[in-house]
Amino acid sequence: MSQYSAAVSWDRGDAPFVDKRYSRAHVWNFDGGAVVRASSSPEAVPVPYSDPSGVDPEEAFVAALASCHMLWFLSIAAKNGFCVQTYRDNAVGMLAANSRGKLCMTAVNLRPHTVFTSAKVPSPEAVEAMHEEAHQECYLANSVTTVVTTEPTFEIDVQDSSRS
Repeated sequence: MSQYSAAVSWDRGDAPFVDKRYSRAHVWNFDGGAVVRASSSPEAVPVPYSDPSGVDPEEAFVAALASCHMLWFLSIAAKNGFCVQTYRDNAVGMLAANSRGKLCMTAVNLRPHTVFTSAKVPSPEAVEAMHEEAHQECYLANSVTTVVTTEPTFEIDVQDSSRS
């Protein structure tokens, strides 16, 4: 069993509070030393009470799912002898009411684009299978009821087959 932690810090300062006119900006501190500015989403709480430059929990949720999927995909591609040159994902999460009328992240659509070197070229079916395996193995996808879909694209970099 593994354990993961994050420290979340917020201070009111001298702003009012009970009138709901307080900053939602806060900080996430991770055990490796990363510090991330965070805030509520400006779509949920208007500026200036939200900080649009901070990462909001909804964005972090989408990024965490996309990151977990990517890490599994990279390990599966390497195991299968396919050299990945780049991996980019423009993932999108949808916040909507669930069947109980509660707002939740109802769906996350991963849209990874992978560039492989031409040393060993995967078929489109192999790419789909690796993404399916990554989805099945992803700890976070296995932890949520959100529908997570993947729409991968890929290409072969024929210029860079020497770096496999």
